[in-house]
Amino acid sequence: MQGYILHMNRARDEDVVVTILTEQSLETLYRFYGARHGMINLGFKIDFESEMSLKSNMGRLRDVIHLGFPWMIDYDRLRLWQQFIALFYPHLSQSENTGSFYFDLIDHAAHQWDRQNPKRTALESYARLLKYEGRLQDETRCFLCDRPITDEVSLIRALLPTHPGCSHRLSVNKEGIHELYTGLSTLFLSDTEVDRLWYVLLEGL
Repeated sequence: MQGYILHMNRARDEDVVVTILTEQSLETLYRFYGARHGMINLGFKIDFESEMSLKSNMGRLRDVIHLGFPWMIDYDRLRLWQQFIALFYPHLSQSENTGSFYFDLIDHAAHQWDRQNPKRTALESYARLLKYEGRLQDETRCFLCDRPITDEVSLIRALLPTHPGCSHRLSVNKEGIHELYTGLSTLFLSDTEVDRLWYVLLEGL
């Protein structure tokens, strides 16, 4: 079985409780004697086995193989990846059967992470997630005051459009927002605007 580590919680000694997103579900497993095994970390893609025990209702994480990506040796890209991946645990933690969408979304992002600015990949993935969940809004009305947006637009959490004066946030060009909403692309956003929206993304999915 393969999956991405979304969350790790230290237990006793070197043991850890690990939450893994697989192709169909969210698995929470116990890993004994962490110091004696190969290193695992947040955001890693792993191949693993789940072993059930009569002593606990939580399965054991066994036979772990790290399925790494070349960009993981780049500290900056890895740090951004872990920030991005950490957002999924609170979003999915109450789900048992997640279906394949979220795994495929993360897997696609992992394969794109070194092909462009990773913040762009993260934002495009976020737009796809919002569209899938039916939360991607029309960019022509302000979420806060419900009046039409005719000039400058800014975005808040969940990429909701607002007047800059309503949200007290810096604006982003409307053409770039429209392309993000409709084409799920950051093509028309500047690097400065992408950095600005990255911090919006970090507020949570």
